[in-house]
Amino acid sequence: MKRALIALAAGAVSATGFAPLGLWPLTLIALAALMWIALDVARLRHAFALGWLFGVGHFGVGITWIATAFTYQAAMPAWLGWVAVALLALYLAIYPALATAIAWRIGKGSPPIFALVFAAAWILTEYVRAFVFTGFVWNPLAAVATSTIGTPEPMLAVAASTRLIGTYGLSGIVALTAGGLLLLALRRYIWGASLLAAPALAPLLGLAGASMSPIREGGREIAIRVIQPNINQDVKWDPALAARNFALLAEQTGETGDRPRLIFWPEAAVPEYVEDDPLARARLASLLGPGDLLLLGATKVVWGEGVAGRPRVEGALNSLFVMDARGRLLGRYDKAHLVPYGEYLPMRPILSAIGLSQLAPGDIDFGEGPGPLTIALPGFGTMGGQICYEMIFSGEVVDRANRPDFLFNPSNDAWFGRWGPPQHLAQARLRAIEEGLPIVRSTPTGISAVIDADGRVLDSLPWREAGTIDATLPPPRAPTPFARLGNLLPMLLAAALLALAFALRRRAG
Repeated sequence: MKRALIALAAGAVSATGFAPLGLWPLTLIALAALMWIALDVARLRHAFALGWLFGVGHFGVGITWIATAFTYQAAMPAWLGWVAVALLALYLAIYPALATAIAWRIGKGSPPIFALVFAAAWILTEYVRAFVFTGFVWNPLAAVATSTIGTPEPMLAVAASTRLIGTYGLSGIVALTAGGLLLLALRRYIWGASLLAAPALAPLLGLAGASMSPIREGGREIAIRVIQPNINQDVKWDPALAARNFALLAEQTGETGDRPRLIFWPEAAVPEYVEDDPLARARLASLLGPGDLLLLGATKVVWGEGVAGRPRVEGALNSLFVMDARGRLLGRYDKAHLVPYGEYLPMRPILSAIGLSQLAPGDIDFGEGPGPLTIALPGFGTMGGQICYEMIFSGEVVDRANRPDFLFNPSNDAWFGRWGPPQHLAQARLRAIEEGLPIVRSTPTGISAVIDADGRVLDSLPWREAGTIDATLPPPRAPTPFARLGNLLPMLLAAALLALAFALRRRAG
């Protein structure tokens, strides 16, 4: 019972290392505590149970922001949000449980082997978490390295290792560091110091990645304006406030000037179906200067043939549009990684019959787009789009056959309270470092930001404040090793850690 309580409490404490608290040393201590209590249990199922309880605390605290989403719709009671948090935490806890059980199975009786296998297993289980049941890899351990906007340079240097080993590899480094603390506590000083060298070596990996992917110099300076209107979710879809909401966006877009601009509006910025509504496009185009381009989120309606050949709505897509000053749509990206229960209702006939609905307004499920896409922006280069939480999926955000100059991440973080937006930003910064691409984020209520190709937040707008960012688009790097090889690299790191663990086991046996 005592170990169970320690595991649950350690998991809850570990979540404080993520944004907005950023207490990353506590995450390391909590992981070390989990390894300590699981190291010498009698049975595999006991190790699994301790890892699972740790995961319940870890995710139960870390994803509480999800409950806030249920307060912005009337179809389901708000208390159901806390049920959703609890159920999701109970499921996600399986992954730390698997990592702990694998470490115990291979490394029982040997703290160094246990620590090595635990780090390798954490890499593997985090990777699997990204695609099982459509995937929910929120708050990988690596995100503690980018948990504060003004990240200290030493932490940013550690995060730079993702250029080479990716986010999942850095999560393994975090786990190895916690293992080093455990070994020092057990007076295994040589092994403890060896594992604690992992974060010290991480900046060298980052420098190696940077040397293979230099900054692209000599490009033209591109003026950008990022809009954050501070339109909250409870007023966003109110028809009586539509004119007011548009006026806020229009005012922040500002006066046209001599210098062409890229203007970034948030996800689902306008309620109109811009592809089917020429009047809406004309109204938007009137805000633009001759060379400006507007990038905005809106819904695309998917039409089919109904009765007597009349058009019938078959579905919808959550889309990002590119529009010029003549009202022409120059490109569209359709969100590919949808949020279950947020943008579509699984098993709709059954769940809708018992009163459940999706959180996004409307009775039509959103459909999936084809995946990462690079869009040409005449006069400005090329852009890749990732809408909202698509940005959390390491290795899945760029069309590798047609690499863009930057990524745009329109998002609607107004659903997710105070903790969700900074956590989302922390994960977007990891994507920037991995891919060597700058990222622009525009959200209704924050945190909107301009992130350079090294993960630095060059400018940002605070949560729940209206404002604009006027900046120059940062340059990209040449493709990083991770951009070329993707998640093969963290898998090779996991394999190397396992190989070392088995070599030590054979030598000891």
